[in-house]
Amino acid sequence: MSAPSTPTSSQVPAEHRAAVQRLREEVAALHAELTRYQLVVWTAGNVSGRVPGADLFVIKPSGVAYDELDAAAMVVCDLDGNLVEGTRQPSSDTAAHAYVYRHLPQVGGVVHTHSTYATAWAARGEPVPCVLTMAADEFGGEIPIGPFALIGDDSIGRGIVETLRESRSPAVLMQNHGPFTVGRDARAAVKAAVMVEDVARTVHITRQLGEPLPIAQADVDSLFDRYQNVYGQVQQETGGVA
Repeated sequence: MSAPSTPTSSQVPAEHRAAVQRLREEVAALHAELTRYQLVVWTAGNVSGRVPGADLFVIKPSGVAYDELDAAAMVVCDLDGNLVEGTRQPSSDTAAHAYVYRHLPQVGGVVHTHSTYATAWAARGEPVPCVLTMAADEFGGEIPIGPFALIGDDSIGRGIVETLRESRSPAVLMQNHGPFTVGRDARAAVKAAVMVEDVARTVHITRQLGEPLPIAQADVDSLFDRYQNVYGQVQQETGGVA
């Protein structure tokens, strides 16, 4: 994918500008969670969020320090990864995010980090086994490994989609690269990124002490169903579960 040119003016339709501005603010703030939980170093990593009702998403610009990321710094792209609004070049992972949004319409947020323990599992090409109730809750099974792919086109995105279509997990460890997570929105994808690192670290430590005990598949299924459909506070206005 070639580097996108900077538009001379915004190409965001007027009816979506308010939603884009809200998402710029949300995505900018969520990048602070990556540093808060020590999931990234320097300028690595990125968060994106799909604009509701539009074929657009907001993502971090490439190579910009985290303490410089505010709403104005975010860029807006279409689902082919083309720059629609912003003055900076989008993240080098933009093509991967765009591919995920095109092929997984239920996804509203994508996150990529190089968090230490999750990336160590990725470097071994080994899925993180589901030996913790927390892993069953969040991932519904093991955290899978995706194929090796080079940065620069949508190869990473294809690997993410192919892997997650065969899994209940919102996370995939791309071989020799690191974790990518998805969610119904950007915040949910960031939460999954935090949980991936916590589970990867705990299972690694467990293996230093001995072989982890497996959880029966029926219990994994029960835990996943309860956490996804019962856990949390009921939202009275929608009847949904937070």
